[in-house]
Amino acid sequence: MESEEAIVAMVPSPGMGHLMPMIQFAERLCRHHNLRITFLIPTNAPPSHAQTTILTSLPPLISHVFLPTVTLTDIPPNAKMETIISVSILRSLPYLRHALLSLSATHRVTALLLDFFGTDAFDLARELNVSPYVLFPSTAMLLSLALNVPRLDQDAHFWDFSKPVHLPGCLPVHRKDLGLAFEDRDDDAYKWILHHGKRYMLAEGFVENSFRDLEPETIDLLRKDEPGRPPVYLVGPLVKEDDAGSEVNMVEQCLCLKWLDAQPHGSVILVCFGSGGTLSRDQMEELALGLEMSEQRFVWVVKSPNEEVANASYFTEDTGVHLFDFLPQGFVERSKGRGLVVPSWIPQAQVLSHPSIGGFVTHCGWNSILESVVNGVPLVAWPLYAEQSMNAVLVSEGMKVAVRVVIGENGLAERGEIARVVKMVMEGEEGKKLLHRMKQLKEAAATALRDGGSSSTQISELALKWKAQTKVY
Repeated sequence: MESEEAIVAMVPSPGMGHLMPMIQFAERLCRHHNLRITFLIPTNAPPSHAQTTILTSLPPLISHVFLPTVTLTDIPPNAKMETIISVSILRSLPYLRHALLSLSATHRVTALLLDFFGTDAFDLARELNVSPYVLFPSTAMLLSLALNVPRLDQDAHFWDFSKPVHLPGCLPVHRKDLGLAFEDRDDDAYKWILHHGKRYMLAEGFVENSFRDLEPETIDLLRKDEPGRPPVYLVGPLVKEDDAGSEVNMVEQCLCLKWLDAQPHGSVILVCFGSGGTLSRDQMEELALGLEMSEQRFVWVVKSPNEEVANASYFTEDTGVHLFDFLPQGFVERSKGRGLVVPSWIPQAQVLSHPSIGGFVTHCGWNSILESVVNGVPLVAWPLYAEQSMNAVLVSEGMKVAVRVVIGENGLAERGEIARVVKMVMEGEEGKKLLHRMKQLKEAAATALRDGGSSSTQISELALKWKAQTKVY
């Protein structure tokens, strides 16, 4: 057994959001340290084409197994993401155990890297003498919140919704910015967050997708030696190095990049709300008219409004509805030359690296923020769900690389507000300050990732540890 090849098992949550940073981390371990990786992937639905395409394109040292699909028919239809992911992983544990035992017959499994909703697998790791680690694919600020939830839960001030939340080394956060899961103490989503928070100290370490220049005070406190707290390994920014699209999307990819080639340097603002971000019909209209009022060049990735069934394409034969029909009449025609409306998808990492891009209207998913950082693109922060509001606080008030959209009393970002923030980023004095700060962070990110940089050193430390490790209990 001792002579068998070391392998690290990685267990993401179902879906794409948390899978991508784990893949980027695995690729670095594989390419730079020749470490073998296998993904053991819980599922609550058939794997998507995007998942299988990405996973089958990885280097030979990285393999994957989709665990049998678990059923969630007893879960309420209005259950929040935290509940769905946690239950999916919990119910996948018997399949995960079987997969790890099979893997152990041919390899020396030295570490189990889990999604931060996967703490119920810690007991399995202990049973099989495998070191459990947790990947936090988001901010150090979110890691601080996760570690402090058990303490905060017992604090009466935490449940006074009129008071901001103060986390060690972090900016004060309004309660509304913590996300829907924190609105109701009796909601299953909050109970799951508390459950995981109480178990994090059982990990051998946290792998954090950030670097010190983004969140210096938070990270310094998290990395300060504290009895019983696992070490924090900073390995960010983990972002896509190659963002080629699928064959279905190649036409849009080529058209988008060709259009950008014809635009002046730094003149285009990208508007994209991520793979899961949708807007209401009314909000789409305000956004369209706001972009028009701003008189700025733009690329807007348009998806079906959230009142409709989400479409993967811009035309559905069963309804005869064209996706652009949801936009104000004449908008697409009036915008030609100055704006490009793209259906459903773009190669975001490639677009953000294009010289013509000068700003990014984003939902503040951490993957998107980090892609902006490595390309030096300032932001308009427009959070939609999950921890995105916390991220918006960080990029606007902490990192100072974004201006945040103000949502009106009617629940909409109105056209005048959209025009204001877009113009501010693209042509105002404030925009120049944001750009300057973002360029500084771009340099810091490159420094962290280059040979001998802080993140590369931390990845090397983990790789060497995992290669050498045998039994730990």
